Amino acid sequence: MKRVLLKLSGEALAGEKHTGFDEATVLGVANQVKTLVDDGIQVGIVIGGGNFWRGRTSENMERTKADQIGMLATVMNCIYTSEIFRSVGMKTQVYTPFVCGGFAKLFTKDEAVSFLEEGGVAFFAGGTGHPYFSTDTGTTLRAIEIEADVILLAKAIDGVYDSDPKVNPDAKKYDEISIAEVVDKRLAVMDLTASIMCMENKMPMLVFGLEGENSIVNTVRGKFNGTKITV
Repeated sequence: MKRVLLKLSGEALAGEKHTGFDEATVLGVANQVKTLVDDGIQVGIVIGGGNFWRGRTSENMERTKADQIGMLATVMNCIYTSEIFRSVGMKTQVYTPFVCGGFAKLFTKDEAVSFLEEGGVAFFAGGTGHPYFSTDTGTTLRAIEIEADVILLAKAIDGVYDSDPKVNPDAKKYDEISIAEVVDKRLAVMDLTASIMCMENKMPMLVFGLEGENSIVNTVRGKFNGTKITV
């Protein structure tokens, strides 16, 4: 495994506060990613915006504007997290699909891949830059563009289940499942658009719970108890 795309939820950054940032949580992620970078793994990161904005629940706003606010929430998350990463000794760069002044660089595949190859951690903020597409779709798009070997999907639960384990105590967890089955069964791994993109472009995923000790490092090293999604 040479290059990975790590997807973090915004809520994961908030820790037990469920909103804003929890620095201890972000530091924990930073130290794990540094271990990977020190091992020679190239790491790109996409972060959701749910710790600041859940615009789709608002009925008083046009969907396009709500999604734009969500995109900006992911920019804030990436700027904050990249600075924490720098504090533990990593080089970082935030890329956006739209002009963001001096806050970030405009994404191009060539520049992002070059930065990764130089040992930097690339943050891909702003989703796809368009409304009606989630950060799941942005994750899949960037993973395909940078030719990542796998998407690391860090979630609040420890894998993929046949139903919501919070609702159904008898929910069955999959150790391994194909992306075609995920699409056919409409399993809530990513949104359907993102899942179909993974299927069509043969992009595998490793789904795991972020809260486990050294969860990111262990997943990359093959020691994890999550779900492997094959292509």
